[in-house]
Order: sequence, then C-alpha cells, then structure tokens
Amino acid sequence: MTDGFLAVDSGGSGLRLAVGTAERGPLGRRVSREPVRTGARGVDPEHLLEQLLPMARALSAEAGLERIGTVVVGAAGLATLGDALRAELPGALDRELGARTVALAADAVTAYVGALGPRAGAVVAAGTGLVAVGTDLARWRRADGWGHLLGDCGGGAWIGRAGLEAALRAHDGREGGSAVLLARAEERFGPVAELPGRLYPRPDRPAVLASFAPDVAAGADGDPVAAGILRAAARHLADSAAAVCPAGGAPRVAVTGGLLRLGEPLTVPLEEELARRLPQARPVPATGEPLDGAVRIAGDLATGSLTLPDDARMLTVTTC
Repeated sequence: MTDGFLAVDSGGSGLRLAVGTAERGPLGRRVSREPVRTGARGVDPEHLLEQLLPMARALSAEAGLERIGTVVVGAAGLATLGDALRAELPGALDRELGARTVALAADAVTAYVGALGPRAGAVVAAGTGLVAVGTDLARWRRADGWGHLLGDCGGGAWIGRAGLEAALRAHDGREGGSAVLLARAEERFGPVAELPGRLYPRPDRPAVLASFAPDVAAGADGDPVAAGILRAAARHLADSAAAVCPAGGAPRVAVTGGLLRLGEPLTVPLEEELARRLPQARPVPATGEPLDGAVRIAGDLATGSLTLPDDARMLTVTTC
C-alpha cells in the first residue's frame, strides 16, 4: 500500500480521472460523461466532488493506494468561473481523500502540459470550447476561453452554432443558408422550427451545439457554406495561437483536443492559417491530452520538480 496522486480533467464533455504514483505513472482511469455544472457561483464544486469522489476511491482501491497525497484538477472555466473551486476544493480533497498538495489548473494549462510538456511555446485546446495558452516559463498568456456565449471562437460549439445558423437561414430563405446543413440538422434534431424549444432550456447547450460540428465537417465537401465555416474556425484558432505565442526564437505550437477529429476539412485550412499567422513558429503534434498534462503536473509535484509558473487564475498549488 502506497501514497499516490489523483489527476482530473474536467471539461465540456465530462470528467476524466487517473490515479497513480510518481514512480509507476498512471495505474487506472475512469470517465464520467456528465459535465460539471456551472451556476451562480461559477463552476460548481459540490457537483464536481459528487462525481469525483466515488470514482477516485474506487480507483485508489483498485490500484492499492493507501492515500491520495497529491491531487491535480484541470477544470474548464477555472480562470473566469473558478472562485468557488479555489475556495472549497483544497479543503474538501484534504478531508475526503487525505490530499496534502492540491493544484488547481485551468484546463488550458493541463492541455498545454499534455501537448508540449514544461517547455516554452503555445497550445490551442480545441474541443467543445476553445482556449489558447502560451508561456515563456516566466508567465502564462491566455486567449479566448470566454465560453460559448461570448467567445470560444472556432471551437466545437462555435462551429455547431454557425452550422445551425446556416441551416436556419436556408429554412427561412435568407442569404447565406445551406440546404446541406438544413438536411443534416433535421436528421439530427428533427424539424428546425422546433430547435429553439429543444435547445434553449438545456443546461448542456455547448455540448449540444458541438454535437453538430461533425455534420458541418461532413458537409464541407461540396458545400461552400460548410467549408467556409471551417475556414473561419481555422482563422480563429490561428488568431488565438498568435495572441499567446512567445515572441522570441522558434517556439513550438501545438493544437490539441477533440475538435481535430473533424479531420481534413478543418486541419488543412488550420495548417495554412498557422503558417500565415506564425511563420516563425514550429508546429508540432501534441504528445498527449489534458489528462496526460494533469498526470505530468501531479508527478512533478510529488517529486518536487514542478517548473511551471504560478498564476492566480491559471495554476495555483495549495499545501494542506
């Protein structure tokens, strides 16, 4: 029986956990498909703990861990909606799991570390939402990540919303509509005239919008409206990368996240836009995902070798 770490990735599509030790790495993983709620206090710590604790205890028992000494939580919305998490999570994880060191990180930070490790560069984390983060290892820079109502430009919810707007334009007979996307929207959601009533009351609107992004990508071959939406998304991704990329040298730039599963209709214009906006940068493939980044941070904390810069909004470490 040994002490170990718990690494958490909380994003728009749910919650993912890993437990392990600094010596042996991850020893088990679990997934919840229910996104953590956001309410009047921001990201809801009670809802996060309600999901996290049973999975963490089960994983710890399976891995033979006596205690979870280090916890790293990478959470979507932490930078702008994370005050309740910062106030309540370290103490709760100490009481419930015996954690002595708790790191709270924006999901962009865990995505960054998963993609590039602890080195200078820029990473665009593109999934349901979108956020870019860069560092010269002295400070963090962040762009977008403002949520589906105010930003997340180019992310899955943004693409899905743009595709549904084009479908509704076609339904109305307005310019800029797409009959291809109208057909796909009705196949996925039913009559589009009923779409507002189906969509607006739902608490998981970003995920519902993002569920239409693959339809936009599938329709891009032969439909200029769908192709134009993905080209615009690629420009937004490149704009965010350029905003956070270190100025000196030849920094690494990576794009990570589930949005890349849309394939060539997005990745081809994205490569072109990154080359145009960041000719000095070196595009590299992401070596891992946000949960891998949380695991890396947890291992570095456990061994005292963390070199990433502290930041009140992006990455904070609490010793209980």
